[in-house]
Amino acid sequence: MSNPYRILIVGPSWVGDMVMAQSLFIALKEQYQHCSIDVLAPQWSLALMERMPEVRKAIVMPLGHGQFNFKGRKNLGVSLRDENYDEAIVLPNSWKSALVPYFARIPKRTGYLGEMRWGLLNNARKLNKDFLTKTVQRFVALATEPCAILPVIPQPRLLVDPASVAKTTETFLLPTKAGKILGLCPGAEYGPAKRWPETHYTEVAKKAIENGWQVYLFGSAKDKAVAATINELSGGACSDFAGKTS
Repeated sequence: MSNPYRILIVGPSWVGDMVMAQSLFIALKEQYQHCSIDVLAPQWSLALMERMPEVRKAIVMPLGHGQFNFKGRKNLGVSLRDENYDEAIVLPNSWKSALVPYFARIPKRTGYLGEMRWGLLNNARKLNKDFLTKTVQRFVALATEPCAILPVIPQPRLLVDPASVAKTTETFLLPTKAGKILGLCPGAEYGPAKRWPETHYTEVAKKAIENGWQVYLFGSAKDKAVAATINELSGGACSDFAGKTS
């Protein structure tokens, strides 16, 4: 068998976007059956990458969100030259995010034009936001050449570790046969300005509970207040795990 088509994905910086990126990974596997996919991603996302069978390996992006560090990005790109990638797909729209594939000398560098990235990207696409209205559509569209048909969106499917499930079930005294469960993640990195109102989450939670579902609230420690409010407005009928899980 000939060498697989080797792809480097420059991944996003946010949890939700990284989960949506799996739809792109699946689409690439459908397009190039034996392709090899590596993802340049923040340290926090490595555990998430481990649950995506399409990803061969995750490469830690040592620079934090918002850090420019031209020299650091150049050195990282140079260090990846021996990987001999055939294509890079850059998901963030920033100019700096396209530097690593450029310095890695990856022959095909795909992404949206973003911050005027001609040269850094040689397969740059102009994004039509009226056509590709959703972030996940924009990601998946990069798996193929531009066309006038909306892309089919493969559903993300993270691998589940049975041992981890059993441990979590035991730790939180969860029922082994819980029926239908709705998970709500009401937090946002930049606070209320980027967050759906608590009352909206409450209405969704109440509707699910009325239909016999259980509602689980998830988030980090800083999301405990908003999760507690939703639970209170829902009559305490939710299971609140905010700040309790990794």
